[in-house]
Amino acid sequence: MALPPEVCIRGAGIVGRTLALLLARERVRVALVVPAAAQGKQDIRAYALNTASRTLLESLRAWPDAAHATPVREMLVHGDEGGRVQFSAVRQKVDALAWIVDVPALEQQLADAVRFQPQIEVVTEPVAAPLTVVCEGKASTTREALGVSYEVTRYPQHAVAARLQAAQSHDGIARQWFNDKGEVLALLPLGGTHGTEVALVWSVGQLRAPALLAQADEEFNAAVTEASHNALGALQLKSERAAWPLARAIADRWTGAMPGQPTRSWALAGDAAHTVHPLAGQGLNLGLADAAALAEVIKTRDYWRSVGDARLLRRYERARRADVLQMSLATDGLQQLFSHNVGPLPALRNWGMRGFDRTRLVKHWITAQAMGLKA
Repeated sequence: MALPPEVCIRGAGIVGRTLALLLARERVRVALVVPAAAQGKQDIRAYALNTASRTLLESLRAWPDAAHATPVREMLVHGDEGGRVQFSAVRQKVDALAWIVDVPALEQQLADAVRFQPQIEVVTEPVAAPLTVVCEGKASTTREALGVSYEVTRYPQHAVAARLQAAQSHDGIARQWFNDKGEVLALLPLGGTHGTEVALVWSVGQLRAPALLAQADEEFNAAVTEASHNALGALQLKSERAAWPLARAIADRWTGAMPGQPTRSWALAGDAAHTVHPLAGQGLNLGLADAAALAEVIKTRDYWRSVGDARLLRRYERARRADVLQMSLATDGLQQLFSHNVGPLPALRNWGMRGFDRTRLVKHWITAQAMGLKA
C-alpha cells in the first residue's frame, strides 16, 4: 500500500474482515491486524445468519457454498409444559428463515476475499491511522486500554457446544427447547436441507457444564438425546465439546478520540461493543450490522470529513445502539422468563407461547425483524 492507511481494524474475525472488505470496496485504504497466533484457528460453532447478513456477505462474494450454509425452513420452539411456537419460511413467503453457517467455511471465504483486495494491507501489529476500529471480541484488550467501561451482566449459565450426528434427517428445521431448569437446548441443521448433522448449543447451569464436558461420549450422547426428546433419534458426537460462560454486555462508549491523539479516533464494533444471550442466535447478525452501518456512514460522509470525524462516528453509534439494546432486552427477557418457576408462572408462559403461535400478524412482524428486514 503506497499511501498510509485511513482505517486500522484491530481484530480479523468475521466482523473485522467484513468491515475491511466493505471499506475497501469504497476505495478506503485499510490496515487489517491479523496476529500470527490467530491464523489457522478453527471453531466448532455454527452461526445463524439472517437475510440481511446473507445479502451483505453475498455482496462481498464471501457467502459460503450450499454445503456450508444450510437454510432453515422451519423453527420449532418448545416450552416446558406443552408450550410451542412454530416459525415457517413458507408462511413468511421467503426461501429461508435463516442459514446455519459453518464458521471455518465462512472465515475461509472472507480470508480469500481479503487476500485479493488491493486496498487491504494485512499487518501483524496495529498501525497509526485517522480511525481505529476495534473488532477484537468481548475480551478486547484494546477496549480496556482505551478506558472504556464494559458493563457485563453474567448469567449463571455456560453454553456447551458440539457437532452431532443424528439418526434422522433434520429436514432443515431448527429446534429449540426451554425446560423448567432454565436450560435452553438448540439443535441447528447442518449439511444441507436433508442432512443429518446438527450443531448443538446447550445453555446449562454453570455447575452442570463441567460435568457435561467430562462425561464419556456415550453418556453425553444419551443426555443430549433425552434433552431433545428424541426428536431426531439417537445423537452421536462428531466433534470435541466446548463451553463458555454466558453474559450480556454493552460498552458505555462506542467511539472517541485516541488518548493523547485528538486528531485520531476509535470505534468499537461486534462483541467488543456488545454481547447478548445466544438463545435467539442474533449475536453475529448484530456485529455484521455494525460493520454495515459504520461502512455506510463513512461512504456517505461529506467529502471534506475525515473517516475519523467525531460527528460521523456518533452517527454510527446512535444508529446501532438502539437496535442492540432492543435485542439484548428481548433475549434477556426470554431467559429470565424461563429461569423462574414460582407459582403459576410456568403455566402462564406456556399459555403465552400457544397464544403467540396463533397471532399471525405479530409473529410475521417479529420474524421479519429477526431476519433483518426492517420494513
